[in-house]
Amino acid sequence: MSFDVAADAYLRFMGRYSVPLAEQLVDLVGVGRGDRVLDVGCGPGVLTAPLVERCGPGGVAAVDPSPSFVAAVRRLFPAVDVREGAAEALPYADDGFDAALAQLVVHFMTDPVAGLREMGRVTRPNGCVAASVWDFAGGKAPLSVFWQAAQELDPAAPGEADRAGAREGDLVEIAQAAGLRNVRPTALTIRIGFESYDEWWAPYLDGVGPVGSYVASLDPDHRRRVEERCRELLPDPPFEQESSAWVVLAQAPG
Repeated sequence: MSFDVAADAYLRFMGRYSVPLAEQLVDLVGVGRGDRVLDVGCGPGVLTAPLVERCGPGGVAAVDPSPSFVAAVRRLFPAVDVREGAAEALPYADDGFDAALAQLVVHFMTDPVAGLREMGRVTRPNGCVAASVWDFAGGKAPLSVFWQAAQELDPAAPGEADRAGAREGDLVEIAQAAGLRNVRPTALTIRIGFESYDEWWAPYLDGVGPVGSYVASLDPDHRRRVEERCRELLPDPPFEQESSAWVVLAQAPG
């Protein structure tokens, strides 16, 4: 698995889903001018962008372990404080932010409880800590069709349903274990249209994330069979794909 890939590759693969999700998440948290906010696991800046729009570049900081993503966000937003680092050891002082957000990151954290605890540490008392993860376990993630096809053809295919936060209630348990207060679960749904099957399939070949690593491991014949099974599972084009993410909103310890 790798996220140390070109920002453009990530955006082609997941950005088509994560961009509208980011807008909804920022609306839900309700930050604005005068707030100081942190984007944890910022990737190529999908969530950073609406945070900058709402709070101004001077009100936003972003952190990610991938050097290529950090470089990309620095180019996009030179006035934003962008640092390289992991969620489990955030390179920021205590109580420095009004809100800390992690979009589609918890399920990739080495230690999700430590990651959310760190988000609470760097957020002022009673400030907002928010996180989202696709509903992999419920089959409502953007990648669920792919993993269904892969596992039908190869029961040993990894999938992502067992990742942290991917089941209803998981994020609540993680947030509570991290010592966050007033933990409130919700969900967000997006709908993305595709004009052709190839538009949907092509980004799966870019080598991004667990899917990209799995596709790259397949021999050409097996990859074609996965591709064909995905085509069978999807509606005839043009079609719309609906995806949902679990979300948790909580308060930093006061």
